Amino acid sequence: MMRKASSGDASELAWFKSSYSGGTNGESCLEIAVSPRIVHVRDSKSVGGPRLAMTRGAWAHFVNHASGS
Repeated sequence: MMRKASSGDASELAWFKSSYSGGTNGESCLEIAVSPRIVHVRDSKSVGGPRLAMTRGAWAHFVNHASGS
């Protein structure tokens, strides 16, 4: 995963994107940011757009379900 540098103060989230991102410039991907209790998800093409937030447990369930586990 690659860390996307934050451009503001320390309270901003640190967003991460898979190094396997598709598209010519790696723009076809979701990014995640993890805070103590919440995982935040956004579209890498629309960083100012809507975000999804879920508990770490819900994120783990989603990842396990999506990977077929």
